[in-house]
Amino acid sequence: MISSLIGGNMATDTSTTGVEERFVRVGAREIFLAEVGTGPAVVLLHGGGAGASGLSNFSRNVAPLAAHFRVIVPDMPGYGRSTKGVDRADPFGDLGMFVRGLLDALDIEKAHLVGNSYGGAAALRCALDRPDKVDRLVLMGPGGVGTTRGLPTKGLNALLDYYGGDGPSYDKLDRFVRDYLVYDGDSVPAELIQRRYEASIDPEVVANPPLRRPSGPTALRTLLKMDFTRDKRLHKLKAPTLVLWGAEDRVNRPSGGQALYEAIPTCDLYMIAQTGHWVQWEQAELFNQLTIDFLTRGDA
Repeated sequence: MISSLIGGNMATDTSTTGVEERFVRVGAREIFLAEVGTGPAVVLLHGGGAGASGLSNFSRNVAPLAAHFRVIVPDMPGYGRSTKGVDRADPFGDLGMFVRGLLDALDIEKAHLVGNSYGGAAALRCALDRPDKVDRLVLMGPGGVGTTRGLPTKGLNALLDYYGGDGPSYDKLDRFVRDYLVYDGDSVPAELIQRRYEASIDPEVVANPPLRRPSGPTALRTLLKMDFTRDKRLHKLKAPTLVLWGAEDRVNRPSGGQALYEAIPTCDLYMIAQTGHWVQWEQAELFNQLTIDFLTRGDA
């Protein structure tokens, strides 16, 4: 099913009262996570922008989803309060391994995965590598879709260059968020950008940025591993998948949505008008309702 939806007004941030915060050991990493709600497990995987973290990226979604599910929100490796560092040779493979390791650490046999951008790539790689661990997928502008079939977007270049040149700065992050992350830059509060900037200059992150442009003699091999449209397993993916993509996404091209729709046998695609890369934040009410409906489809 392909639908074009006109987005409505943005929701206000939702409360995360009752959230339990803790660290869990996943392999060699200490992973910070928040958890709230009961029911089927849903793991929310955030994007890879500078200063990102689980609860900040899903601030408008945790409470509505927790009314229906056991919601688990980790800080991805390299971000927030989790251990820094990602395998540069195969970053998405490393992240996919992290997701299934997290499920094992929490004694979760199978979970729904909801991923935005970088987190969407992690969810998709986990579903390809270990389909037995994944029930359903919700992907919002996931990374790694057709990334080797054209030049990077200006938004992706801005994301990858954040720690380059003169290094991180508030102005760099402000431009990235307002010009590329969302459709309406004026809608983003200055406090949100300030919090992300402060997180982005953590000395451990500056020393080892989690998202960088591949370089060196193995760069091409790494890039090919990061392009899901070159992975033949995509056409055999059995997990029911909902793809949500902002029609005005300036980071990952909206054409990626159509590519996934054509490749994944059980894929629904919604292109959302007047929306950028941060679907779950810009169109929170719509995102929450679509996600709840999709993840409970067929339930008694």
